[in-house]
Amino acid sequence: MNLYEVLNNRTAVLMLKYDSILMYLKSRKMSFMSDEVKNYINREISWLSFNERVLQEAKDPKVPLLERLKFLGIFSSNLDEFFSVRVGTLQRMIDAGFKSKVMVSDSPKKVMKQVYDKVLELRDEFDKIFVELTKELEKHNIFIVDETQLDKAQKAFLKVYFQEKVRPRLIPVMLKDIQSFPYLKNQFIYLLIDVRKKWDPNGSKFALIEVPADVLPRYILLPHSSEKKCVIMLDDVIRFGLDDIFSTFEYDSIGAYTIKLTRDAELDIVDDVTKSFFEKVSDSLEDRKKGQPVRFVYDRDMPYYLLDFTLKRLKLQKFENLVPGGKYHNAKDFMDFPKVGPDSFFYEKKHPLPQKHLLQLKSIFAALRGKDILLHYPYQSFDYFIDFLREAAIDPDVSSIKITLYRVARNSNVINALINAIKNGKSVTVVIELQARFDEESNIYWTQKLEDAGAKIIDGVHGLKVHSKLCHITRNEGKNTVHYSCIGTGNFNESTAKLYCDHMLMTSNPDLTFEVEKVFDFFVHNYKVYDYKHLIVAPLQMRNNFKKHIENEIENAEAGKPAYIHAKMNSLVDSDMINALYDASKAGVRIKLVIRGICSLVPGVGGFSENIEVISIVDKYLEHSRIFIFCNNEDERYFISSADWMVRNLDRRVEVATPIYDPSLQEELREYMNLQFLDNTKARIINVHQDNKYRTGGDSPHQAQDDIYDFLKKRVEHEDVL
Repeated sequence: MNLYEVLNNRTAVLMLKYDSILMYLKSRKMSFMSDEVKNYINREISWLSFNERVLQEAKDPKVPLLERLKFLGIFSSNLDEFFSVRVGTLQRMIDAGFKSKVMVSDSPKKVMKQVYDKVLELRDEFDKIFVELTKELEKHNIFIVDETQLDKAQKAFLKVYFQEKVRPRLIPVMLKDIQSFPYLKNQFIYLLIDVRKKWDPNGSKFALIEVPADVLPRYILLPHSSEKKCVIMLDDVIRFGLDDIFSTFEYDSIGAYTIKLTRDAELDIVDDVTKSFFEKVSDSLEDRKKGQPVRFVYDRDMPYYLLDFTLKRLKLQKFENLVPGGKYHNAKDFMDFPKVGPDSFFYEKKHPLPQKHLLQLKSIFAALRGKDILLHYPYQSFDYFIDFLREAAIDPDVSSIKITLYRVARNSNVINALINAIKNGKSVTVVIELQARFDEESNIYWTQKLEDAGAKIIDGVHGLKVHSKLCHITRNEGKNTVHYSCIGTGNFNESTAKLYCDHMLMTSNPDLTFEVEKVFDFFVHNYKVYDYKHLIVAPLQMRNNFKKHIENEIENAEAGKPAYIHAKMNSLVDSDMINALYDASKAGVRIKLVIRGICSLVPGVGGFSENIEVISIVDKYLEHSRIFIFCNNEDERYFISSADWMVRNLDRRVEVATPIYDPSLQEELREYMNLQFLDNTKARIINVHQDNKYRTGGDSPHQAQDDIYDFLKKRVEHEDVL
């Protein structure tokens, strides 16, 4: 299929927005021929390798027991999203007829086969780990039981619980009595019920029951009279009540088997000029619910005749992603497992550290007039930012607040502070991204809430997602108008700030605040493009700017000067940036990278990338920040950013990287990165084999997240620690 055929194919046109195809169209200079395949790791396979690192945490006996169970839940949740988004993309490419090697290594069909094989391998490993964990729990007298293992008191409890809580939520559908199979919601779990008459097969009944895990706890703690604690799953509570549900039928046996359908979750925004963008996103959310199937998981013990009946009715007989699984699906619910057992079953709770300069002064505005402040979550509290908004909301000298929102907490204190500011007469402008994947409905809700309160809403930029993390406050101080800005690597979200490692620069530096104001001007007037001297802004200049920094390191290395690049990202996929790093390695630039998730770069190849070292850290917190340090002939340049090096971030999103100018904050970031590079406990080595070997060696054990906490704690106690 040539480019002109692609443009004449509506389905294929929709596909052009996906990273992999844009990478192909944009990077024509890369041939992707077989002799180059070894230089790039396919992004889908690299992502599955990252999720395997999550599974390693569930397997690690040094991780507290119930935290290991949570990692099984995180693994499962990640995999669900992977199928909804990335496998959905692959399926669209296959349906559109793409056969060329647009996936950086192979055709979509071959990649799909590799994905399927790897998922089955990980699924088997998941099952083994789950069995190990249940045995470990049983050693501590904690049992996950099913409906066949209940004592008299537990049965009595469940009879009441079933009648009062569960039965009213169940709507059994008799499948043989209706023409078409009921619609299966994306990622919901269902029980297929087989009501059998041994001597009258034609008189058997098939039924479908949705497991109401969205409104009821998936795990129920049963009453216990001894040291033994028992937990039962909601699925088995329904199995316990099957006789009650189907009491009007005569049958010899009854069985219940779990199924789950995953659908393509990508939004197709229809370009209807008669509708607002708000309406278009709302309509596309409805269409998402009807997305095409990308995975069907079923209980491998299900009778063949029931599986065959179901697949025929769902029209999935020739479907490739049929995944045989265990008795239970949606293990993501392990993240909400009841809190049973001693404190040793959980990570040690460490209180957020204070920020010394913000403690010294009552007013955050006053603190920022003295110096820039760099916050590190979750080691320090996100409440400092909430307090900043609250102070601005009631300060009579504050005239306006502008902020970008991508994902916010369910009960957002950020939103509450903004509404309070409006009530106090402040002008509040909110750029809220309606296309934040899986947060669209939440963002629509908050948009309406803020609009009703009187905020000025900007629903993004046409053709671009607004992913930058910016807050800008204007304050009248005497005869002067002073600006304060917050520029971050993570969302303004107090919930995720407790779990995600991120950074936020708080500043009154006029060089930076002036340019933050210009970014907000761009949101209003998209045709106005400013030539930024300090901030690095995508899609206007970020790609070229970072490439210039890499090229500068190459020139210095070739001139015999010191040259290195130290960077931390979630994902490194963009072929253009990868090629630039390869060129730097060949020139002798020493490159050290911390990449949590997808890494398409292949490090450590002799004569090619031997000067590049890549590690990935998976630990109790999710590594989310982006940090870039360039040697610059020993006059280092420091940046924190909202953007990974992916096509979507560099070319199709509004992203911002800010320089860090304060020498003490630079030293803080330098030590932060050094501690990451020293990790020999939770760091895995990224290589062409994708085997996730732990990084070992060194004179003593180092665990970056614990070491960073200790470092910041000492920083508070002894400000001149560095």
